[in-house]
Amino acid sequence: MFDGPLIFHIEDNFENRVLVRRLLESEAFRVEEAENATDALVILKTLSPQLILLDINMPDIDGYTLVGMIRENPRMSGVPVVAITANVMKGDREKTLSAGCDGYIEKPIDVDKFCNQIKRYLIVDNTA
Repeated sequence: MFDGPLIFHIEDNFENRVLVRRLLESEAFRVEEAENATDALVILKTLSPQLILLDINMPDIDGYTLVGMIRENPRMSGVPVVAITANVMKGDREKTLSAGCDGYIEKPIDVDKFCNQIKRYLIVDNTA
């Protein structure tokens, strides 16, 4: 049923995980999830996603720290990491990209544009 690229979504909010899963699966993407950064690090020891989506504001380890930890894993070095965040104040985009994210999507997500935004990051990854 879902045979598209594997996307790993790290998000502590259940409703946000459900929304992103529904949107991505409607485009035949495969989705794996973690509800916190600690679980995500364990899952990434064996998972090989084509894209990682992460929330910046999580209760255990914030997304800025998590992306740095992901980047330390040689298996994840070429995997695009995109923040989906409500941090939309001046300077937040730059801080997110400086931390190691390849992209930045603001919450609330635009359901009409979301999958096309995701596909842009996968196209970059697939041509590398």
